[in-house]
Amino acid sequence: MAIALGTENKRQVRLVVALFALLVLIGGWELRGSFGASSTAPRPVALPAPGLAGGHAAASDGQNAKGAQAQKLSNAGLDPTLHIDKLAQSENVIYAGTGRNIFSAESAPVVIEAPVQSARVETPVVIALPSPPKPPPIDLKYLGYTQTEDKAFEALLVRGDDLFMARTGEIVYHRYKVGTIQPSSVQVTDLGRNNTEIIAVAVK
Repeated sequence: MAIALGTENKRQVRLVVALFALLVLIGGWELRGSFGASSTAPRPVALPAPGLAGGHAAASDGQNAKGAQAQKLSNAGLDPTLHIDKLAQSENVIYAGTGRNIFSAESAPVVIEAPVQSARVETPVVIALPSPPKPPPIDLKYLGYTQTEDKAFEALLVRGDDLFMARTGEIVYHRYKVGTIQPSSVQVTDLGRNNTEIIAVAVK
């Protein structure tokens, strides 16, 4: 029984040792790849700082070697002195023009002459408005009149087969309002069309 346990323990130990050796190999391979990649990476080129002696030589080897050289400016002729007299001279300049002073609200506007004749000939457009249609004549006939006891006139009107006796101000056929009644004519207003006519007495 003790021999069987010892054999099983040896197998477990060998399995652990094999796994450890495999992990060591994998780790070594990864480290080798990382070091190999860093050794083969391109090295950065150190550019000379501006103003150094080698700066002009490095620039001549690059893209600027094919183009024209820029002009170098010098501040040897600059005068930092503040000239008060020249400033005062520029401030004393007075605006003087022949036209309107744009800086003055009281300045009179410039008179612009009107052209003698316009170069554009405009023809007036006359639009004729259509005249409103004439209303149809009032369909009433005036046959005559009668006089009441109070001396008021009553007109005898006919429309088709209908006969009406109407005084001034009364409405005939729900549409026609009777106006001034005279022996020879009567005034009638068509309320629907706001049309007033003088209807003469019908001659038999």
